[in-house]
Amino acid sequence: MFYKDERLALFIDGSNLYAAAKTLGFDIDYKLLRHEFMRRGKLLRAFYYTALLENDEYSPIRPLVDWLNYNGFTMVTKPAKEYTDSMGRRKVKGNMDIELAVDAMELAPHVDHIVIFSGDGDFRPLVESLQRQGVRVSCVSTIRSQPPMISDDLRRQVDNFIELEDLRDVIGRPPRENDGPRDD
Repeated sequence: MFYKDERLALFIDGSNLYAAAKTLGFDIDYKLLRHEFMRRGKLLRAFYYTALLENDEYSPIRPLVDWLNYNGFTMVTKPAKEYTDSMGRRKVKGNMDIELAVDAMELAPHVDHIVIFSGDGDFRPLVESLQRQGVRVSCVSTIRSQPPMISDDLRRQVDNFIELEDLRDVIGRPPRENDGPRDD
């Protein structure tokens, strides 16, 4: 539930939202996403969190990051760490949970409602703290995947769970052919 006069902030865990939408078979149109939440309340800020590979000459997510940066999103990025796991596979690590949590806590006194686009159960204590400060918290993720992409604890804690599949017609677009991963 949203109220027209409430001050909103969006916190998008880029890799988590990308994975959830991909599992459901669609891409996010971020222009439509921003407009949808501007319609629901007074959107003060829309944050997008992602890690970027420093060494790559071209990162598949770079065009998205640049577009979001020029179109009203506050970009929060950091270099991804590359390593080789015990099986000799190349892995990339770029968790942005702490940055998202710190920004949400700092913004809490200035907003009425925070929308977190992630199903990561690590955000449950953050949601609980925001609620103690009088902020309503919604979460956008999906339970329509196998397994569900939102932790049960997080879903129980938030004031409002928004099923990503239900937003498909409002913020989605068909996936592009040969589209590589946009957000790891």
